[in-house]
Amino acid sequence: MNEARAAVRYAKAVLDLAVENKATEQVEKDFRSILSTITGSAELQEMLGSPVLKGELKKKALSEIFKGSDSVTEGLISTLLDNKRISILNDVAEKFIILNEVRKGQGVAMVTTAVPLSAELEKKILSKVVQLTGNESTIENKVDESIIGGFILRVGDLQYDASIANKLSNLKREFTNSL
Repeated sequence: MNEARAAVRYAKAVLDLAVENKATEQVEKDFRSILSTITGSAELQEMLGSPVLKGELKKKALSEIFKGSDSVTEGLISTLLDNKRISILNDVAEKFIILNEVRKGQGVAMVTTAVPLSAELEKKILSKVVQLTGNESTIENKVDESIIGGFILRVGDLQYDASIANKLSNLKREFTNSL
């Protein structure tokens, strides 16, 4: 199964469970913490993606890192470990936040940049997103130096890639095809 589709399915299931348990706010808070922690740690990303490390070791590390999380969040981590899908934890957290914001009538604009956004630029992006979607939105800024410059804006299922890395990739593809 496609990783993104699997992440959406897990996120929907967790959202349903969180709504049922009246724990959506706490679970969203947990997932925002998970998202920022995993995004900010190359070592943690490597550990989660490693097929060599045993599930028990990953489980111990994650329960220590995310101590005090809601039982719904802990259940997701256990399920992902049992199903050998823990590498998509970050994606599930991102999808959950988006789905929960939509459920609350808000949108989340995920902006990936090479450097952190300034407050002024964040306001400009937020006003443009509200203008385009017609919904109140919040901005999540992910910093990824590999995009070199520019930005990637993702609102719901829509994505606009204006990164330098994408432009270089397209240029390389054009040169390769023209030879």
